[in-house]
Amino acid sequence: MAVKKLTTPERFVGASTDTKPTDGATSVRPGATFLEYDTGVWFITYDGTNWVPKLDPVSGVQKVVSVTKACASATAYHAEDVLSESATVGTAWTFSAIARANGANGYITKAQVICETTAVTPRLTLFLFNAAQTGAVNDHAANTAPVHADEATYIGKIDFPAMEDLGTGDSITVATPSTFGNLPLAFTCASGADDLIGVLVTRDVFTNTATNDIIVKLTVEQ
Repeated sequence: MAVKKLTTPERFVGASTDTKPTDGATSVRPGATFLEYDTGVWFITYDGTNWVPKLDPVSGVQKVVSVTKACASATAYHAEDVLSESATVGTAWTFSAIARANGANGYITKAQVICETTAVTPRLTLFLFNAAQTGAVNDHAANTAPVHADEATYIGKIDFPAMEDLGTGDSITVATPSTFGNLPLAFTCASGADDLIGVLVTRDVFTNTATNDIIVKLTVEQ
């Protein structure tokens, strides 16, 4: 599109559920802004009709997004198996509202996995995408992520140190910028979404107690 000169663009305010004005031919000039007062997110229109997030640099506001799945069975995982809630209708790990708006960006600064089964020590890897991926998601399935066709939506991966427990508590692992694991990991959500999609994979053989929870927590700066 051609470069446009912005002349006294309008400023609007409303809720995130309100329909943003789209009458580009009349009162809404290119460069107009809209503040969602309930989310604090600014939008800008480049043509008086279409609106996109007006993203400032990452603000440093932290948020923790947690997803829990109950493992389907007590069958031992093979190395490079997918961890999910069902061996037949498994789903990806969806980290909802991880960004402050659709299409927004941020950094993952810390990642944790907590397993309800004590005394398991696998090394795990979390593959992340900004859209539904086409690889295996069923529990115990051999991992295929990242599928080459998903290259455009692939964000990266987080490698976790081996899980551990001290005593009889949950098995835990944490990845931070001071450990290996590829953090901080920058991400940008898809234009119509504010979530990230994950596939959790074990690098090692281990056995989980049937129906015990596995929790993945991501700390992000938005």
